[in-house]
Amino acid sequence: MGINKILVVDDSTVDRMNIQNIISDAGYSVVAASSGQEAIEKAKSEKPDLIFMDVVMQQMDGYQACREITHDDSTKNIPIIFVTSKGQKADRMWAEMQGGKALIQKPYTPDQILEQIDRFKG
Repeated sequence: MGINKILVVDDSTVDRMNIQNIISDAGYSVVAASSGQEAIEKAKSEKPDLIFMDVVMQQMDGYQACREITHDDSTKNIPIIFVTSKGQKADRMWAEMQGGKALIQKPYTPDQILEQIDRFKG
């Protein structure tokens, strides 16, 4: 699977811009969303190849948005990587149960973000 377009979802402008900059500096096209609901809409309209999703957001958290995306036929095959300050084993298991393919713990390094992209390049 080629990775060209990546959706970054975070309600924190600073965190969202940080990941966006890492990804765009590596040559990828970036689409951004600041809420779970917007993530669902952008996943459907933009058809990204990969999604980095914050977990803790207002109204709809990342887990809820992930469930919506992975249960929709038009978006169910888009890999979702959770980005969160919670990185315990239980958090990783829960992320996987919600449909996530990986979990990156904040604070992260640019290399950790890029390694996840490389995993899905295939």
